[in-house]
Amino acid sequence: MMDALSKLISDVFPAAPGAKVEVRYPSGVSADCGNELTPTQVKERPKVSWQADPGTLHTLIMTDPDAPSRTDRSMSEVRYWLMVNIPGCQVDKGDEVSEYIGSGAPKGTGLHRYVFLVYRQPDSITVDPSLRVTRFQRGSRPKWSAQKFALEHGLGAPLAGNAFQAQYDDYVPILHQQLSG
Repeated sequence: MMDALSKLISDVFPAAPGAKVEVRYPSGVSADCGNELTPTQVKERPKVSWQADPGTLHTLIMTDPDAPSRTDRSMSEVRYWLMVNIPGCQVDKGDEVSEYIGSGAPKGTGLHRYVFLVYRQPDSITVDPSLRVTRFQRGSRPKWSAQKFALEHGLGAPLAGNAFQAQYDDYVPILHQQLSG
């Protein structure tokens, strides 16, 4: 299963992490190493968990390497969610830098990969204020790199990961309309 994930996320990180991040949505669906979900199913922030020592801090990233499509990655990556300084795996106690937005593959662009990566932090980190965006802001989300962020903050290789794929459905125009500049 992790081999399938490795192939799926190779554009974001060269090798799959050794552990799986559990990602469960309020709609009842879960990410499972590349399964296909719909934007409607993943529009609400998921519950996320992984094996973690409660005395450690973590970073959680959700990114789309297929922007605007797998054949034209000129806007890649798009940061869909960024949380830092998560104690153990208590996501709600972390610092939500870029608020969660659900998948938003534009019409006619095919399947997009939505990759979740968890990193163990060596210490508490402070992020560039330009990364702070609400769920209603596009801001600095496009043309971002999870791997570059990890290098800048000394995060090393991801501890855990997961992914799903999604393509356009009727929820996408609603999401795009909510996002301002």
